[in-house]
Amino acid sequence: MKPAEAKPTAEKPKADEPADSERTAVFRAVKLDSASAPAPGREPKPAEAGPAAGKSEDSERTAVFRAVKPASGSGSASASTPAPAKPAAGADEPADSERTAVFRAVKPASAPAQADEAKPAAGTDKPADSERTAVFRVPKVDALKAETPKPAAAKPAAAKPATAKPSLAKPAEARFTPTAPAKPAESKPAESRPAESRPAAEAPKGSTFVPLRPEGIAPTPAAGQLPKPPLPASRFDRIDQAERTTQQPLPPKPPLDMLADLTNNPPPPPSPMRTAVRRFKIYAPLVALLAIILAVVQLVRPLPEPTLVMTAKSSYTFDGTKPQLPWPSEGQAYMAAAGLGTLGQSGEQKPVPIASVTKSMTAYIILRDHPIKKGEQGQMIDVDKTAETEGKKNDSVNNESTLDTVKEGDKISEYDAIAALMIPSANNIARLLARWDSGSQEAFVKKMNDTAKELGMTNTTYTDPSGLDATTVSTAEDQVKLGLKLVEIETLLDITKKPSWVDPSGKNWPNWNRLVPYNDSLGIKTGTTTKAGGNLLFAAQKKVGNTNQLIVGAVLGQHKAPIIDTVIAASKQLMLATQKALQGATVVKKGDVVGYVDDGLGGRTPVVATADVQAVGWASLTVDVKLSNGGGTVPQTATAGTEVGVLTVGEGASQVKVPVALQGDLAAPGIGSKLTRVG
Repeated sequence: MKPAEAKPTAEKPKADEPADSERTAVFRAVKLDSASAPAPGREPKPAEAGPAAGKSEDSERTAVFRAVKPASGSGSASASTPAPAKPAAGADEPADSERTAVFRAVKPASAPAQADEAKPAAGTDKPADSERTAVFRVPKVDALKAETPKPAAAKPAAAKPATAKPSLAKPAEARFTPTAPAKPAESKPAESRPAESRPAAEAPKGSTFVPLRPEGIAPTPAAGQLPKPPLPASRFDRIDQAERTTQQPLPPKPPLDMLADLTNNPPPPPSPMRTAVRRFKIYAPLVALLAIILAVVQLVRPLPEPTLVMTAKSSYTFDGTKPQLPWPSEGQAYMAAAGLGTLGQSGEQKPVPIASVTKSMTAYIILRDHPIKKGEQGQMIDVDKTAETEGKKNDSVNNESTLDTVKEGDKISEYDAIAALMIPSANNIARLLARWDSGSQEAFVKKMNDTAKELGMTNTTYTDPSGLDATTVSTAEDQVKLGLKLVEIETLLDITKKPSWVDPSGKNWPNWNRLVPYNDSLGIKTGTTTKAGGNLLFAAQKKVGNTNQLIVGAVLGQHKAPIIDTVIAASKQLMLATQKALQGATVVKKGDVVGYVDDGLGGRTPVVATADVQAVGWASLTVDVKLSNGGGTVPQTATAGTEVGVLTVGEGASQVKVPVALQGDLAAPGIGSKLTRVG
């Protein structure tokens, strides 16, 4: 008994509004040279290998398909086809993998020709570009009421089928309809067909790819099936560019998620504790590496140079009121102690003629530019005709003192020339030294004025090297500034403190400065003329503790006759009063901590004075106290008692210096100090 004929039921799909369960699939369509389908009632034949077999064309095109879920499925069956079985429960909801699929259609080698299809017209062997790309909708089938019958197995024909020419008709559109999984069929031997005719990609199991044709062209029904109505063209016309899918790059995943994907281990669920542990595992090695690098750098960095830091007072003030000195009743005077300061002054400090006191600047320039070592005589100087001629003017009429024992062609040592300049006050030797040093007296006078400016003698003007000219003027203050520089030249003091000098010829010349050799006077230079009066730049010393304190004074403009005796008497009173005012005071005792050695990394080693430090000064005077390395370098390590610096009280020639030593061992900085140092 024949089964009842199944009436094809086809509901018109809604073309205007696609269902929510739309799915999108991407298909790749290629140009087919030929296609064929078995005619009704004819057995299928294997494909004939042609010249284009197995070759894909360059004109491949890609189409976008959209899968939609229709209201209900549709199907058709012939009168002789048995009624399809009802799909199983859940078959109306195909899986996601069945809604989206990728198909590739390949160009077969050959296919049997259709007897009932017309040949393509000439000139239409290549379809247009718009015909190669099509849009397909794949509807989701809720339930299939009929199962597609399988055609009877056909035996392969022995004869080769004729090669079919490609159809020139408009390419057919297709519709992808997912169906329920078919029931397992009986085992049949597989058909043999050439590899060239096999499709490159098969539709997924449980789905049927139904080609759709444009309106007006009816599809060729398969054997034993009724033709299905094509979908309305309006459905495809409504698909616009916005509905087409494009491939977008996925956002990057976290590193741990990517690592989990590679190792097939899913990442653990996030939690604060797991996040903290993860960060610790990531950053702990980095922090440890940085710490090791920093430690190595800190250990190999050069150590800073140790320095001395003073903790004792930086100054000391003597008790009492400032002493009052016996100043002269006329002219001007000035008194100072080397390295300590000024004791006072009298009279108006205005420029006045200074007579032979000018020779003090001449001697200073010669010994500065041509120093004489202790115990030596210095360079030899040729005596010229001018020096011999000027030496004959040693008389009271010309009011000029000269050395009359020199002759042209003689040689005189630099030491004897300075002695002739400072003790008998020889004017001819002063001019000889100027010519020897600078080539001319004028050039030497310029050097004298330049030197005066360097020393701060702002009220001094020199016009000749001997002082005979009354245009050479200065002040007592300016001459004391020069005297403080002269007492630093040991060779000069060795000459000026002599009461007399014997010239190379054997003649004895007494010192005009009658303060020597009494009361620790060091002499310097006198200067007397009728216009200038009596003038004296003098120096003296006083032993205070272990220090020889030097004092310098100047008295100018003494016109009371005899002028030389008046100026010497006024100078002697100032010298003795100043020596008496000088006193010593212990600033630091032996063993007192005066500072420490700073190693630059926080280490401190105390230093102590190795002897009593006695400052020299007068009442109300304030002296400076300084700690220094004494011109050397402080060692990195040393034992206790090692001298590492000098404690100095005062300045200049009156300085008192005492070494300082380490109270304990000076050790190198430890590892902890090296690692934690900053800067």
